[in-house]
Amino acid sequence: MATTSISSDVKNFELADLGKKRIEWANQSMKVLQIIRKEFIKNQPLKGIRISACLHVTAETANLMIALRDGGADVALCASNPLSTQDDVAASLVRDYNIPTFAIKGEDNDSYYAHIMAALDHKPHITMDDGADLVGVLHTKRKAELAGVIGGTEETTTGVIRLRAMAKEGVLQYPIVAVNDADTKHLFDNRYGTGQSTIDGIIRATNFLLAGSKFVVAGYGWCGRGLASRARGAGAEVIVTEIDPTKALEAVMDGFRVMSMDEAAKLGDVFCTVTGNKNVLAKQHFEAMKDGAIISNSGHFNVEIDIPSLEKMSGSKRTTRTFVEEYTMKDGRRINLLGEGRLINLSAAEGHPASVMDMSFADQALCCEYMVKNAKTLEKRVYTVPVDLDKRVAKLKLESMGIKIDRLTPEQEEYLASWNEGT
Repeated sequence: MATTSISSDVKNFELADLGKKRIEWANQSMKVLQIIRKEFIKNQPLKGIRISACLHVTAETANLMIALRDGGADVALCASNPLSTQDDVAASLVRDYNIPTFAIKGEDNDSYYAHIMAALDHKPHITMDDGADLVGVLHTKRKAELAGVIGGTEETTTGVIRLRAMAKEGVLQYPIVAVNDADTKHLFDNRYGTGQSTIDGIIRATNFLLAGSKFVVAGYGWCGRGLASRARGAGAEVIVTEIDPTKALEAVMDGFRVMSMDEAAKLGDVFCTVTGNKNVLAKQHFEAMKDGAIISNSGHFNVEIDIPSLEKMSGSKRTTRTFVEEYTMKDGRRINLLGEGRLINLSAAEGHPASVMDMSFADQALCCEYMVKNAKTLEKRVYTVPVDLDKRVAKLKLESMGIKIDRLTPEQEEYLASWNEGT
């Protein structure tokens, strides 16, 4: 039973003490968000604004919700993935910070969408999404609430792809800022955050020794770059698969083996998909994999692995470790699926370190403020983060690290702006 009158659905309020400590621990490494929160408390830029957020319910996200609340916003939060919720954090958000939260780790599909509905009951002025599920539900099942929405933000590559498709078809009903496209997000969160946290999740789930293994990374976007780098750092022989010739060439130049997944499937010990697409690991790949192969995903949705085909191909299935399902093929080979094919860095580990989420969530907070100020002049499409906001977050991050950089002299500025001074 809940110990608060605030509308919520969390696992157990007895976990809240631990959750509060985790939130406070994460806050220590989120210096930029601390600065923005102080400004928000003083200026109240979000006063009277209702925000419905569909994000991974972690200690880092909790600090973003607190900053938005302290900026005057009325916030409601639900999970953007059934396995990414930290139940103790969810409990603390409700009990200690009075933020309506609807999230339970391991929730089924019906509960997941019921929680999205509950967040939309908040009748938001701004949506904040991680994968565009909340926006999708709003545009299909809760159209009546669209009239009250002035804008939104989206934090993932997958979500931005979906939203741009909506805008292209002319069905997107309000402007959205692609926080994912900010340099201070994808260059750091995607690369360093995903790189480290994915390796963390795989190791926690399996206790597998990466050194000396063949590690296959599907996709060489910013997440793939980070994951390949960290896997190599752990001693693995890294193989990259790609569909984009430029990215494939970059992976070659970065020193990785590059081949098709059909080839890689025969060689890999560990596979991880980070593409944002579906069926990247499919039936023909499962047929070629060696006994004991480990397959995982760190893209937003579990569709990157064709789990239905894996189910049909297997003669039996059993859980061998908390986040490991062993599928035994009819020829006796075993394929180990991690975290139900969902984000392994959040299902089996704790997601990105707070210090990198500090920048992503600073972007989120500032983009909410930007949307409140500019929504009336924006069209119903997906916008990139304004360059001045992006640079400000980078500047604040450097300052929080005690790092100073150079400035152009007037002479240098004049030189860069002119054309008549050559060799």
